[in-house]
Amino acid sequence: MSVIYKPLITEKQTAATEKLNQYGFLVDTKANKVEIKKAVETLYNVKVESVNTMKFNGKLKTRYTKKGFFSGRTNAVKKAVVSLAQGETIDFYSSI
Repeated sequence: MSVIYKPLITEKQTAATEKLNQYGFLVDTKANKVEIKKAVETLYNVKVESVNTMKFNGKLKTRYTKKGFFSGRTNAVKKAVVSLAQGETIDFYSSI
């Protein structure tokens, strides 16, 4: 469970799930494709065909307030898009 943080549930990812049987996850930035594949297969009991990853670096953000300028940084994230075998599905809402 330390490899996968949470599933991505957005409009774009939901459309890819319905058309292409692909599911998105936020994963650990140090995890590789083999670790992500094993984690999804054990966690959801499905057969994974392929894993595509995207790494996004954190951005510098500055905002102006009454007290002056505050600068900070957003977190770096890694996303994984997992393609499942035909006939396999993941139900994220079963435990609600």
